[in-house]
This record gives sequence, C-alpha cells and structure tokens, in this order.
Amino acid sequence: MMQNLPCKNLAIVAGEPSSDWIGSLIYQGILKHLGRDCQFQAEGIAGERLVQSGVHALYASDSLAVRGYVEVLRAYPKLLKIQQSLQTRWQHQRPAMMIGVDAPDFNLGLEAPLRRAGVPTVHAVCPSIWAWRAERIAYIKKACDHVLCIFPFEPEILCRADISATYIGHPFAQIIPLDIQTQTYRAQLNLPADSRIVAVLPGSRMAEVRYLGPTFIELVQKLFIRHPQWHFVTPLVSGAVGQVFQRQIPEYLKERWHVFTGQSHAVLGASDLVVLASGTATLEAMLFKKPMVIAYKMPYLTWWLSKNKAYLPYIGLPNILSGRFVVPEYLQNEAEPLALCKTVERLMDNELEKHMLYERFSALHHTLLRDSGALAAKALAPLLNMDM
Repeated sequence: MMQNLPCKNLAIVAGEPSSDWIGSLIYQGILKHLGRDCQFQAEGIAGERLVQSGVHALYASDSLAVRGYVEVLRAYPKLLKIQQSLQTRWQHQRPAMMIGVDAPDFNLGLEAPLRRAGVPTVHAVCPSIWAWRAERIAYIKKACDHVLCIFPFEPEILCRADISATYIGHPFAQIIPLDIQTQTYRAQLNLPADSRIVAVLPGSRMAEVRYLGPTFIELVQKLFIRHPQWHFVTPLVSGAVGQVFQRQIPEYLKERWHVFTGQSHAVLGASDLVVLASGTATLEAMLFKKPMVIAYKMPYLTWWLSKNKAYLPYIGLPNILSGRFVVPEYLQNEAEPLALCKTVERLMDNELEKHMLYERFSALHHTLLRDSGALAAKALAPLLNMDM
C-alpha cells in the first residue's frame, strides 16, 4: 500500500541542538499528519534527532553552530561553501519544500534563491526582528513563503508586513512538566534533598565558556566561602567545550560542585536557583519555574556591534516574553562576580519574589504549550498541495 503512495522530497536545514529538536518535531508532525496520503524523504543539515526521525544528513548540525560577528567572519568561507553546495544541489534536484530552522543569516540566504527557483520555502523560528535588526523583515518577505513562529506575538508583526505566519508554540513547553517536582530530580541525580542548590550553566559554545566561564568560577568561589553548606550543579555538553570548563573548576570546590554530562533538564529541575548564560537555556529555566540570574560576555567588537542594533533593553527570553525585567541581567562589564553573588543571595532568600516568578512562569508555560507538530503540518499542507 505504501509503495503506491506518491513521494515528496523535503530539504531541511537545522544548525544546532535546539534547531535539531524543533526541526524533528516539525518533520515528525508532517509524517504523522500528512503521511497517510504521501511518502516523505528528507535530507539536509541535521543533528541526532532529525537523523533519528529519518532525515539524511548531508552535513552535521554543528556545521552552523557559530554565533557573533567576529566568530561568523572567521567561519564565513566554510559556511559559504556549504550554502553554495546545498543551493546547487536543490536547484537541480528541486525538493517539494525547503524548511530552514533558525540560523537566519545562513537559511534566509539559502531560502531566497531556492524560492526564486520555484521551491516553496519555510522558515521555522522567526528571526528576532522584534529585538534587533528589524531591517531583516524585508528579506524574510523575499525569502519565505511561510514562517513558523515559536512565540505568540510574532505572527502579528509578520502579518503587518504581509508575510504569512503561524504560531506553533514552543516545543520545549511540551517536554517540560507544568508541575516541577524538585525532590524527584534531586533523587535522580543523587543530590542532597535539604540543601540549597545553585545551577551554573556557562553556555554550550566554546566562546561562551571562554568569556563567561572564569566569571562563573569566581562567583561560585565567593558563594562557597559565604555559604559553605550550599551545593552547585552544572550540566556540561560533551566534548571539548565541557572539558574546557571542567578544567577551570578548582579542586577544593569539587566536593560541593557536581558536574554532569548532559542532563540539563534534571539539573534545572533539581536546583533552587539558576545562574546562566543568555540563550535558549533561559527559556528552559523559565519553564522549570526557577528564579535566575542571566549573564553574558563576548568579544568587545561583537558586543559593540550587537548593542548598537538592539531594540529592547533586555536579552533574556523570560524578560522578552514578559515585556519587562522580571529576572536580572548582567552584560559585559556588569557581569562581575561580586554583583552576581549579591543578586544570587538576595533572590535565594526572597520567598515572595520566588513565588511571584513561579506564578508568572507557569502562566507563560501555558501560553507556549501547543501541539507544534500538528500545527506545523496544518500550516504547511497547502504549500505541499495537500489536505489535512
């Protein structure tokens, strides 16, 4: 029966772990909700989850895991070669649809020529035009037939520019429980049930660990001296990035500083408070309803260029979704250990503030909770000339 069904080839580009996860939910949604009437095959830039979903990886997802102006300039020749290779391939072997997940500079540059060649193009995860680089909205309009948005306020912004868009919820909201059982996570990680526990997340990229890692090490040193009964936990990515941070941890702290490979969700669930680099992890900490302190450092030139293009006074996703500062942020020179230490202490002892954050984060969790795969399949069916 399946052999008699028509087949559609899809192209998917997902450039880092979070993109790989979102891309896999979208592709699985297509298979589940549209696969009754059609067989699908897909290829592109894929990570572990997309590969497990059946996508053939022409390049590994970490090929695009580059952030910042200076860092992108260094990697530009390699990125351009990959982009041109995929463009040539898909212009000659035209897929039924190309889905670019995040990585807007790379994906929009690939989507635009493919769309001109007649390939329907979809961009998942709207570029942060509401935060910075609003001029990109004109390029999105040229490059994309449809945009799949993971935040509820984005489709209205795009529709004002006559860009077709659908809100599909944030996939992380599906996999993180609404009700967090802290003690269950502590038992899972064999952590003490009755201690104060601070989660420390220095980031998943080498540049983040190099620029922010020493600050977080010194922060923990100060907290250890002032609160010797506290414990600290860190989920490290495997490979060189995790090894660099782990080597920075002083030997005398290792009895109280528990380091895990992966298990970031268990670490967040087990903690009382989180200190972390800005990025997707701030959203995960929010969904775990944890008070947090956000910090970020980067090369000076990257920082100078970025801050001059920013339109919002905050960078943490809990603050962006709330439309105001609900958690503290310390950027560049402000991200110094003593200031972070004092803020951690203040938050740890403020039960009223922690309760208010829990209520706000719970409400935001409900807002982000949608069946992303089903909504994506429904939105994309017309572009594939299919019904759902």
